[in-house]
Amino acid sequence: MTSTGAAKLEKPVVALGLMSGTSLDGIDAALLETDGAGTASPKGALMAPYESGLRERLRACLGREARDSETDAVERDMTLAHAVVVETLLRDRGLTAADVHVAGFHGHTVSHRPERRWTWQLGDAALLASRIGIDVVGDFRSADMAAGGQGAPLAPAFHAALAASMEKPVAVLNLGGVGNVTWVGSDAALVAFDTGPGNALIDDWMRRRTGAGFDRDGQAAAAGTVDAAVLSTLLAHPYFAAPPPKSLDRDDFDVQAVDCLATEDGAATLTAFTASAVARAADLLPLPPTRWLVTGGGRHNPTLMAMLSRALRVPVTPVEDVGWDGDALEAQAFAYLAVRSLRGQPLSWPGTTGVPAPQTGGRLFAAVSSP
Repeated sequence: MTSTGAAKLEKPVVALGLMSGTSLDGIDAALLETDGAGTASPKGALMAPYESGLRERLRACLGREARDSETDAVERDMTLAHAVVVETLLRDRGLTAADVHVAGFHGHTVSHRPERRWTWQLGDAALLASRIGIDVVGDFRSADMAAGGQGAPLAPAFHAALAASMEKPVAVLNLGGVGNVTWVGSDAALVAFDTGPGNALIDDWMRRRTGAGFDRDGQAAAAGTVDAAVLSTLLAHPYFAAPPPKSLDRDDFDVQAVDCLATEDGAATLTAFTASAVARAADLLPLPPTRWLVTGGGRHNPTLMAMLSRALRVPVTPVEDVGWDGDALEAQAFAYLAVRSLRGQPLSWPGTTGVPAPQTGGRLFAAVSSP
């Protein structure tokens, strides 16, 4: 971690979080007043879809592990798109850059291979800092991986802070491109890991078969029939039996297994795959959660939510049921983590990423004047 002097922060500050994860939907930005510990008060959020051309250029970068002129150009353009979102959010909230203490910039994951201690998030934090005039914390995952961790998931620290007063154990399930779960125990114990595919396979399937970016309201899946044999083949992947800590790349699974199915049946089977993967993950938790709180785009899919309820047999509800904003939650998490990074506080633990000891992380990029 390269922060200097900022570890003295004690009072809550206004931080900005930016998240462009694995789903290719767009950019989530959120303002949070936080001390990086028990205080986390939302101050506004904005979700902006990627322009279609940039989305497809970013999609073409997925899986790459080496820079070239194309990845450099995409990185610059997506970073500048983040800057525009920041400017819009601040203007909408009547704020200026001077009102924000720090921004947490995750970037977009194009490759994540924890078995090789490799992860790559496209995003130029130095460029972003210069454009928005706010200090930026980026590169959240490298320190954890260098210390022997999986580098993911990182949001559990924030999930645990939000769930501090709830009945335990509770599970927070994020269904973005990849699914991940945070289990919070009554003694503040944390267990977290990627459950398997989230929305990515469903989105890829719909794009391939219909040209649509996703299965709106789960309608295609609801009209189809789950192919039990194909689902069984998908669930035979060794990842699901492996104990945590563990994490995934967006492309560790693909839609090839359902190519033989009709569009609706493929959507139903892939949706069941996501839900069944979560059920397998539940078997790996220390104790059954009393409830599952679902964030990320998957919570908008009624077919997926119904499948999860049947598979988990306890209440499964969107995080809005407890007053959280599921559209902003992951961006808020990186605002929270940015403050923790400045304070020298851990971002990950043995139970969340498998790192041997609580691990700090993030790199500070100071704001400078734009050229």
